Amino acid sequence: MEMELPGGDHALCEEERGAVALVVMAVVMNMMSSMSSTHRRNRLHLQKRRALLQRVFEAPDSVAMSEAVVQLCSALSAGIFPWEMPRWWIKQRTGGTWADLLVCDDASDNYFHEKLRMSRAVFMQIVTACAAYVEKKVTHYRLPLPVEQVIAFAFYRWASGETYESGTSSFGIGRATGLQVVRDVTSTLLKAYLDSIKWPAGRRRVQIMCAFREKGFPNCFGAIDCTHIYIDKPAGAPSDHYYDRKHKFFVQAQVVVDLDLRILDVHIGYPGSVHDVRVLHNSHLWRRAESGELFDAPPENLPHGIVTRGYLLGDNGYPIACPWIVQPYGGIDQGPDEERFDT
Repeated sequence: MEMELPGGDHALCEEERGAVALVVMAVVMNMMSSMSSTHRRNRLHLQKRRALLQRVFEAPDSVAMSEAVVQLCSALSAGIFPWEMPRWWIKQRTGGTWADLLVCDDASDNYFHEKLRMSRAVFMQIVTACAAYVEKKVTHYRLPLPVEQVIAFAFYRWASGETYESGTSSFGIGRATGLQVVRDVTSTLLKAYLDSIKWPAGRRRVQIMCAFREKGFPNCFGAIDCTHIYIDKPAGAPSDHYYDRKHKFFVQAQVVVDLDLRILDVHIGYPGSVHDVRVLHNSHLWRRAESGELFDAPPENLPHGIVTRGYLLGDNGYPIACPWIVQPYGGIDQGPDEERFDT
């Protein structure tokens, strides 16, 4: 294989060979900077590189030069030099959680959802909505943290329940910065999504009730349950009030959702030891429901002579006497209809 040169000459002049050699040298030095620190492996790779460079310098014409380039490509494919980026199916996690979240390939999609409990697309929508509130000004002392990193840390903190010490180290920020970031992002979400959590009305309420009706629950507004929000134990508070079976501290979060898991109502703050029924009785949801403000759909006649204007689906932890929460039958000796209803 020969390389046509201007003037019909197949040989490279000394300056041209020197230029190619410098380019190859730059490639080699760049590769060397990213190699492992293992001395034995480095010596082996260095010997192969020196032999390759020697061939480049001694190349008498374009034929030898082409062979040297081919050898360089062969060395890359054989693993003598590391690839700049790993294959998409190889996930190298050496730069912390934040560095791994920055990788945009197929292997990182599940990792992204695992750490932040949302897809990358949803995360970027939130970043776009919150950027104007979170972004800091550039000062003479240091550059501010990227908006994506700030919001990702807050979500990671809420999703994982890790301590600030371990969480901030995974994102390359200090503990004090992590505390401030969570406060800032919380305030920002309340500003950017002012009306996101609200009781359904108008067309949205009709859609929700139609969806539940198709599932066999006419006049149903949603489903209710309590979940755990992990926290650092409040200073001076008794440990038993916030401790759970997973050996973590948490507060109760009472949440009402529709069939799409959109939150319709939320009540947060009671210690983890508080029972779900007590949280319910002390929530604004209870007060609004008891006053007739929430369930005002046209009356629906249900089996066994029951008439309802609306209700929520709950588990067996809620009181049977509550007229607007429907519980499953429960038990082990169920008929087909009862089993299907509970399912």
